[in-house]
Amino acid sequence: MIDLSLVECPGTLSVAVPGYLSFNDEVELPLASAGKLLLLAETAMEIDAGILDPGELVDLEDDDRCLGSGLLTGLSVRRWTVADLALLTAAVSDNTATNALLRRIGLSRVNACASALGLSRTRLLDRIREPRGPEHPATFALGTAAELSRLASLIAGDQPWARTVLGWMGSNTDRSLVPALLAHDPETDAMPPVTAPGRVWVANKTGTDIGIRTDVGVMAATRRIGYAVLALGPAGSEHALVAAVRQAGLAIAELAEPRVE
Repeated sequence: MIDLSLVECPGTLSVAVPGYLSFNDEVELPLASAGKLLLLAETAMEIDAGILDPGELVDLEDDDRCLGSGLLTGLSVRRWTVADLALLTAAVSDNTATNALLRRIGLSRVNACASALGLSRTRLLDRIREPRGPEHPATFALGTAAELSRLASLIAGDQPWARTVLGWMGSNTDRSLVPALLAHDPETDAMPPVTAPGRVWVANKTGTDIGIRTDVGVMAATRRIGYAVLALGPAGSEHALVAAVRQAGLAIAELAEPRVE
């Protein structure tokens, strides 16, 4: 397996696969849009519990609108279902959809869900803001790879809410980080019962910001595992951070599809 201590990273690289791999995984780091996974988990759990109707219509408010990733700022429709907003959040990391869904559910409920799932150091601090001013919390979300990989492992399970989140994550269009160097089919959004030899299936949620590259997801081959990779470096180091995260992806793939010696 790749020795992660030898991977060149201009800052901090944090990697975790529960039961298999831990590397700087207790360091608390900014998550960028990977933090949206907490919102998706709470949304799915409320749908599963009958608290939230996936078909409920949510009107976009002017304050929800946010630049950066997503499509809604370029679309004319101003009313979307809860399920639509969750899918847009997962598939294209839509900032406006995230803000509308977070407004509907509430920051406190998202963080209470995270705590109930055992995430004591991983939480949302604010809604998405572009730009983020000095009067706002310094970042959208903070957390550790150890906790996020445990959340990903739960999502890899068979609970109804987890299957819902996994379906949303399977639609993610950003395969530029952990999956980038792996033999996988980016258009297969549902986990296959069997993967072809030497190939893996990935469903993930990524995050990108200045000096931040994060990827949390589920990888399936011989094994089905949850993983988290967080990378933080100085502004301008993003290309090197991407390279480090991709190397971590190769190490994770060896755990999902162990080589036969």
